[in-house]
Amino acid sequence: MLVWRFKGGVHPPTKKLAKDSSIENLKASKRYSLFVAQNSGNPPKLLVQAGSEVKTGQKIAEADGFVSVPLHSPVTGKVVEIKKEKHPVTGRPADVVVIERTGEDEWVKLSAKPYTEYTPDEIKKRVAEAGIVGLGGATFPTHVKLSPSKKVDTVILNGAECEPYLTIDQRMMVEHPDEICKGGVAIAKAVGAAKIFVGIEENKPDAIESMKKAGSAFGIEVVALPTKYPQGSEKHLIYAITKKQVPSGGLPMDVGVVVDNVSTARAIYRALEFGEPLIERGLTLTGEGVKNQKNVIARIGTPVSDLLDYAEVSVESARVILGGPMTGIALESLEIGISKGTSGITVLPEGIVKKPAETNCIRCYRCVEACPTNLEPYLLYKMFKKKMFNEMKEEHLMDCIECGSCAYVCPANIDHVKAFKTAKLVVRTLGRR
Repeated sequence: MLVWRFKGGVHPPTKKLAKDSSIENLKASKRYSLFVAQNSGNPPKLLVQAGSEVKTGQKIAEADGFVSVPLHSPVTGKVVEIKKEKHPVTGRPADVVVIERTGEDEWVKLSAKPYTEYTPDEIKKRVAEAGIVGLGGATFPTHVKLSPSKKVDTVILNGAECEPYLTIDQRMMVEHPDEICKGGVAIAKAVGAAKIFVGIEENKPDAIESMKKAGSAFGIEVVALPTKYPQGSEKHLIYAITKKQVPSGGLPMDVGVVVDNVSTARAIYRALEFGEPLIERGLTLTGEGVKNQKNVIARIGTPVSDLLDYAEVSVESARVILGGPMTGIALESLEIGISKGTSGITVLPEGIVKKPAETNCIRCYRCVEACPTNLEPYLLYKMFKKKMFNEMKEEHLMDCIECGSCAYVCPANIDHVKAFKTAKLVVRTLGRR
């Protein structure tokens, strides 16, 4: 298949340091910290309080509305505290449930049957009950994606994993291709789609080969994509594979497509076949600041400090990033727990990440050339400094995918993405008034 090369984007060093490291299961921690808000949309409503005894897989918070998912206990233990803590993504105080493990797993699982025996409505209901969200990082409730208001004919499984350093999706495709394919079949059944594609960047030949071999039995076509950041962006992925262009402000279903991450597809299969709620996820422990590059499966709420102990931090002064270097967030505390959206922890020595101070924009237009969504970042940033939020919206601020390409090429060291995230919050707040 001839694949379209999108305008803009950048070519940062891929640094897939953990690409050959097989996935390991992290042993259970003693203490877990779970942010209640782990999905985009409405956070779930707590069902437990300090002193509550919980079992592995037990629902501890229930969905609050359609665009919301429940939260489940990752272990058998006791709720020792419910507190407020600064959320690493929003920067605002958020509820955290602290659970202390008291013994071996006593499971509370959902009912299960072969994944092929579920009806489309049963698939959607199970995905919602299991608390599944997009595991690529967006954390949008997956059952909402599986309930499009328009006709869908194509499902795309996103295995691009264009973020530097991160390799968990690559390892999932190498080690669990059959489960990913079965999850893809379930997604297609839920939305009534006839075609299933898997998009994988061409720098992952082992994943391409593995998925082609497994996908042939299901009629799934694997598409090798050019290695370019942000190739994994939903809109770019759709156009590259189908030549359909999602309109500004539109959604994939507007062009008859649903996109889900490959790890999300696997989670869907396991929720159907084994009745497993989403209490764990795969992630990469990587960067020049760790001794052992690893891909692991860890339970939601596992403290970042436990994961770093497992990978062994090898430098004294380092920046710890939740996610990858392009879209990740630098952590202030290592005691927070990982969430459903944590695809990796990247540890970089200060010498690598330290940037010179921001200077004035020189209007070189490199940010315009790099922007994959045809925006003018320099202009949006100028408006941001003047608090012209309505004008930013008119200039298509909400089309920004926060990929960081503009900041990556900026000679003035301007952090456009941080500014645009703040502006989006303001625009959404103003819109609700």
